[in-house]
Amino acid sequence: MTPRPTPSGSDPKSTAKKAAEKAVTKKASAKKAEPVARKTPAKKAPAKKTAVGAAAAETARAVKAGAEKVGAEAADAVKAVAKRGGGEKAVTKKAATKKTGAEKAVAKKALVREAAVDKPAVKKATAKKTTAKKTAAKKTAAKKTAAKKATTKKVAAEKAVAEPVAARSTPAAPVPAPPPEAPVSPALDAGDRERLLSGTHHDPHGVLGAHPVPGGVAFRVFRPYALGVTVVAGDVRAELHDDGDGFFSGLLPLQEVPSYRLLVSYEETVQDTADAYAFLPALGDLDLHLIGEGRHEQLWTALGAQPMTHQGETGTRFTVWAPNARGVRVAGTFNFWDPSAFAMRSLGSTGVWELFVPGVGEGELYKFEITRPDGSKTLRADPLARRTEVPPNTSSIIHASHHEWQDAEWLANRAAGAPAHEAPFSVYEVHLPSWRPGLTYRQLAEQLPAYVKDLGFTHVELMPVAEHPFGGSWGYQVTGFYAPTARLGTPDDFKYLIDALHQAGIGVLMDWVPAHFPRDDWALAEFDGRTLYEHEDPLRAAHPDWGTLEFDYGRREVRNFLVANAIYWCEEFHIDGLRVDAVASMLYLDYSREPGQWVPNVHGGRENLDAVDFLQEMNATVYRRVPGVVTIAEESTAWDGVTRATHHMGPGGFGGLGFGLKWNMGWMHDSLDYMSHEPVHRKYHHHEMTFSMVYAYSENYVLPISHDEVVHGKRSLVSKMPGDWWQQRANLRAYLAFMWAHPGKQLLFMGQEFAQGAEWSEAHGPDWWLLDPGYGAEADHRGVRDLVRDLNVVYRHTPALWQRDTDPSGFQWIVGDASEDNVFAFLRYDADGSPLLAVSNLSPVVRPGYRLGAPDDVPAWLETLNTDTGRYGGGDVTNPDVIKPDPQGWHGRPASIQLTLPPLATVWLRPA
Repeated sequence: MTPRPTPSGSDPKSTAKKAAEKAVTKKASAKKAEPVARKTPAKKAPAKKTAVGAAAAETARAVKAGAEKVGAEAADAVKAVAKRGGGEKAVTKKAATKKTGAEKAVAKKALVREAAVDKPAVKKATAKKTTAKKTAAKKTAAKKTAAKKATTKKVAAEKAVAEPVAARSTPAAPVPAPPPEAPVSPALDAGDRERLLSGTHHDPHGVLGAHPVPGGVAFRVFRPYALGVTVVAGDVRAELHDDGDGFFSGLLPLQEVPSYRLLVSYEETVQDTADAYAFLPALGDLDLHLIGEGRHEQLWTALGAQPMTHQGETGTRFTVWAPNARGVRVAGTFNFWDPSAFAMRSLGSTGVWELFVPGVGEGELYKFEITRPDGSKTLRADPLARRTEVPPNTSSIIHASHHEWQDAEWLANRAAGAPAHEAPFSVYEVHLPSWRPGLTYRQLAEQLPAYVKDLGFTHVELMPVAEHPFGGSWGYQVTGFYAPTARLGTPDDFKYLIDALHQAGIGVLMDWVPAHFPRDDWALAEFDGRTLYEHEDPLRAAHPDWGTLEFDYGRREVRNFLVANAIYWCEEFHIDGLRVDAVASMLYLDYSREPGQWVPNVHGGRENLDAVDFLQEMNATVYRRVPGVVTIAEESTAWDGVTRATHHMGPGGFGGLGFGLKWNMGWMHDSLDYMSHEPVHRKYHHHEMTFSMVYAYSENYVLPISHDEVVHGKRSLVSKMPGDWWQQRANLRAYLAFMWAHPGKQLLFMGQEFAQGAEWSEAHGPDWWLLDPGYGAEADHRGVRDLVRDLNVVYRHTPALWQRDTDPSGFQWIVGDASEDNVFAFLRYDADGSPLLAVSNLSPVVRPGYRLGAPDDVPAWLETLNTDTGRYGGGDVTNPDVIKPDPQGWHGRPASIQLTLPPLATVWLRPA
């Protein structure tokens, strides 16, 4: 079970309050704007004014006057008057109870707010309720308004638009409105206020921002802790009315929505910013369609936090898939972890929520505050975050890559090269955090490529680098599927390492874990309050072995999340292949489950049909999009067609899964069991070394000696071998050469290349001190490493060892039944028919003059590798001379040769 660290940023609410008191906005590095206490003097209007044109003249004067406040009294006046315009009863409680108060407010407005936002008072009462102080012109205007009530309702209803209008990049002078109809109150109604305060508003852009309404343009802003908010549109500056609870509003007598900015005043600073609710969605219809279909192959470009320029403003687009959420808001360092003013909008039935926040950029921490269906809230890391905090902190970080790749030649050669199963493929498996503990990605780039190149491996395989909270999981319990672990550096630092490996001629494979994910309550588990990424059936959701949750492969959005993730690592990080972990646990419904703990599929079988579809789609998509990559399955059962093409049907009625290679777990278990026996008992286990050839060509295999075989009490590879120290090393050397000659590719875990005696531990990594010249047994360990280097060199230059790994005609037994002698001999052939003869003597005795059948078309043989050579730490029993075949038939061959077989050793011979 992975640990559950508390979200970073401490308590978001207390942090927000503290930030407000300090009135410091981290992201408003923006310039301090000048406080808007100063009013621009209003120009005097002509003294003469007709009664009928009074309202229009007052409006023109307000616009001409420039900077003006929408004061508290003006807003009160709008609230205090009963409005029939717009087809609604906009009567406030004050207007319903106190008529005289409304009249006073109107009078106060006319006297005090010379250039205030225009609010003509259209009263429901008739002329007899009008005071004697009213002019005849006002009565006439009131009667006209009453007479046109029906028309007013119709026009206002057509003008009451709820959609936000985009901010324009080029500010333009506001257009004054014509003589306005009955204005509406710009303040939000109680329902919208409540939903915004509680974080459950699905369309905040529909009520916040600037909107054309009867009487002008309504501006509404929600900024908790702000002392005041001023709208700046061209030359016009208008301070909005404080409606309480952080809401500010005002009605400006404009004909259309202008380009504007907000000046938000706090105790000691003023933030100059664009309005987040003035922007159109920053996610296109095609993206939404593909997400809804589960076919967005570059999902990371549509979801997550994306720094960008949108409608002329730089900022960050936040998007998240949370279809069950009642509301989603963004919290982060840019708002002091108070998400109140950063509500996201729902983009239709796709379940995607979006918000473009201007002025927020790279390096900021963030999370999503999700209101669950039951009204409770949860703070979640971004499932598509490209960068994260260093564990145990759990926040996501806004990131944009700036790495400039230098591996174009490598990628071109990879795309044009032979597929992996027909090419040399020798893999060094690495756990990056412990290979050289303490090194960063960039520091590893200075050492790892040189080390691997020196040993001659063609590829490195990195144990999972995707972010994971618990280091003891070695990366196999992932929470950040789109982010390399921050323990060793940034995503660009990781790209730098991959780039360095490619420039050294080394391919990069990565362990990928789509089988399950941990239950941490800040990550994917019940992400939006209900089962989302995990299966809705508890029996299907819970992984019985690891206490984790299994993905719901039948849900198209979840499958899209995983398929796109595979593409992401290959396209964005230039990964050359994915080794898919725990495939068997995905394929079987009854995996590690007892009867009654699983439900058969629709055909009554135990196959997980959804997982089969997912793996086929993933493989087909990756191979289509990324030329030259390879996918590798860690699959421990006899599932038919793991490496068969997806469109080729097998006897079980399934198409192939479409992998390029598969780990040969059977060979690994059998051969290690054989080697663990004392030589005197090995004749009873001889079949364990030969059985693999019965099925060797049923799949495209990798022979893995992985991290799983050298931990948890299994002992290191050399420590598995019987006998004294000399015999253990001799057994190890013979076994490695047998492995390199056997059909299939090779994988060796770090530390085993120099015969480390201790098990691997992620806490301290390989025992490099064994190679210190000052250590007495250094030569023993260095000798094994020298052998591994020579195995790789000969392997690369001998096509017979790799060119026909998946072709039965590339292998022939010479003798596979010499159990009494503990001897194995076989031939490997390349595409041109050139052979290599491999002979293993796994008994502790020298066998001089040992006769083996041989092809009669090879005139002479030369020993090309002998694991008993003195410089490897052996007894130096070799065959230094050219070996010519005798015409004497042997082992069913027309000719034969005689060799001296060294004890516990493997010998390779090639045509002289």
